[in-house]
Amino acid sequence: MRIDIILEPDQSAHDFARLGRLAEECGLGGVWVPNNNNNRDPFVNFSALALQSSRIRMGAIAVSPFELHPYKMALSLLTLNELSDGRAQIVVGAGGGTVQAMGKTPERPVRAVREAIEILCLAAEGQRFQYPGEMYTVNWMNTSWARAKPPGIYAGSNGPQMLAMAARRAPGIMVSDFTPDRIRWVREIIDPVLAERGEAAAGFPLNNFWAWHVKEDPAAANREARPWLCVRGTIYPKYIRDVVDEDEAEIVLANLPSFAKAYYSRTPEIEGVPDAIVDKIIAHSVSASPLSEIQTEVDRFKSFQAAGLTQIALRLYDEPEKSIQAIGEHIVPALAD
Repeated sequence: MRIDIILEPDQSAHDFARLGRLAEECGLGGVWVPNNNNNRDPFVNFSALALQSSRIRMGAIAVSPFELHPYKMALSLLTLNELSDGRAQIVVGAGGGTVQAMGKTPERPVRAVREAIEILCLAAEGQRFQYPGEMYTVNWMNTSWARAKPPGIYAGSNGPQMLAMAARRAPGIMVSDFTPDRIRWVREIIDPVLAERGEAAAGFPLNNFWAWHVKEDPAAANREARPWLCVRGTIYPKYIRDVVDEDEAEIVLANLPSFAKAYYSRTPEIEGVPDAIVDKIIAHSVSASPLSEIQTEVDRFKSFQAAGLTQIALRLYDEPEKSIQAIGEHIVPALAD
């Protein structure tokens, strides 16, 4: 199983290059960055790493066609792909903070992501083409200059309709915050579609955005994980019962504003939710083990692998250098094919 990392988006191109080179040295497969609003352009910010590395892949999660027309998205992606000799990658999603900041409301998100992916795939072929889409039109595009190996193109997909569309149209899929059991649910949806498409399920890139808070001090790992639960999909109605029982789920859902308050104030205190429930969510929906018990995470990732996950992208927070080194030392060799 390929192990990627996801860096904080507020870092400079020099930091991306430094951390990306370290990840490459430690045997990781890719470096991602969340495409958040108010941060540097993710394609430009990877340019230094593209020129200073030789193997590791790099790209943004997730770019929405509601914020950037697929025509321009393709040009940015293929330019980074050229700089990196075919190592660029992208997740295309429907929403995100940038879309909200632009005051836009996504409409027909499955269709929008489908058309964006189809345009990116056509552009990656390095030919002249037109695309008369229902939502996005390309009257004329010529990417004959794009000679590098095609970039990695993933659909950001969590719901059944988006997953089915992605299995039919996309070269890869990334889900977010899914447990091993939820990955099995994904495979039940996508594998029959992949079979219809003539795509081998075992070779299809299926990645999972997963938070990493592993530290030497278990209390510090727990403290770091708590504020970020607000942006973990696991705590919300569709998924909370994946990690807690019904009574606990009702308490969590009744106190969702407390998770948001903890996030914006960066406090570990989540009002109205007993610590035992918060700790249970952390135990099942992120990696927050002490480093001395790293085998817990090795076993977790092997469960992901057994469930059908082929790649995992570990979102790093404080002290990314230590995290990269620990992942390279303990996780990468244990999950090598």
